[in-house]
Amino acid sequence: MSNTGNSVIMKGNEALAEAAIRSGCRFYSGYPITPQTEILEYMSWRMLEVEGEFIQTEDELSGINMIYGASATGARVLTTSAGPGFSLLQEGISYLVAADLPAVIVDVARLGSGLGDIFQSQSDYELATKGNGHGDTIVITLTPASVQETVDFVLLAYDLAEKYRHPVLILSDAAIGQMMEGVVLPEMREHDIDKFDWTVKGCSNNTVGKKITNVSYFCEGAYYGYEKIYADKIKLISENEQRWESVQVEDADIVAVAYGISSRICKEAVQSARKDGVKLGLIRLKTATPFPAKAFEHLSDHCKGILLVEMSISAQLKSDVVVATKGRLPIYAYLSSVDVPESSVTEDIAKKILNDDAEEMLVYEP
Repeated sequence: MSNTGNSVIMKGNEALAEAAIRSGCRFYSGYPITPQTEILEYMSWRMLEVEGEFIQTEDELSGINMIYGASATGARVLTTSAGPGFSLLQEGISYLVAADLPAVIVDVARLGSGLGDIFQSQSDYELATKGNGHGDTIVITLTPASVQETVDFVLLAYDLAEKYRHPVLILSDAAIGQMMEGVVLPEMREHDIDKFDWTVKGCSNNTVGKKITNVSYFCEGAYYGYEKIYADKIKLISENEQRWESVQVEDADIVAVAYGISSRICKEAVQSARKDGVKLGLIRLKTATPFPAKAFEHLSDHCKGILLVEMSISAQLKSDVVVATKGRLPIYAYLSSVDVPESSVTEDIAKKILNDDAEEMLVYEP
């Protein structure tokens, strides 16, 4: 498949898979679950063309543990899931973190707790940013808002994973994964599986008698040695990898905060509100972890409040926003759960806030 440099129409999930191939990913293991199954289906034939390894596993537990092994050898790896399947990845993600192994993981979020449903939703935010296994497990989390950004973030994810020797999560959703848009694909990259000195090289004749490097820093001096290494890594990631987009924030009286599909609606709401004389702004998350707290340093002194716009039922962005704003602003929420938010409702809530006619954290639905 070529089309490098030319715009093609692709479904979000398939564009993500192609971007992984072009990033040098040559090992995929995972289990089908809606709404991300197209990624697995695409990989099933595309990996053959690039002489990579594709494994449809018996469950998500096998999928995450297989990429642990492949990553330890230096390969660029991928597993993907959604909903209940993402829950099953948590322990494996924690082990990847403990082993200082780079990996790219994708959650195409869907609706609901338990089995839930296959509709789009953004209800995995808290699990993605504050879950991912036991023992202080934190992963870099990227939040694309378009098919093109999904492609761009796949390349970024592999670079960040190897830069920090740390797993990276791409938090998509069913709307982004299933929509079709024009996308420019990157050139093919070749990845040298042997370029890192920390990888497991096996026991071939040329390694006999040589010292085998530990995969994980955890092995060096046990926990007390690792504690500082891991803490320093997380601090470095937080300082250097916050990513966001600000839309007319500097003079805004109300600032919406959103990511993914909801942020696209908010951009439309900002444009409409400004035409009506309402100074609405937007902070769009590109990373959920690290949370872009720096973006909130540019709020105007006359900002009256923050409006969360997300497809959840519990305002999952709230705790991060409260910390980022140091609790100095009231927080309101437009929570649409299964339905994609509407720009007109977003603007209407902003007007109510300005008119002191809105309750903090009130759940608004179209």
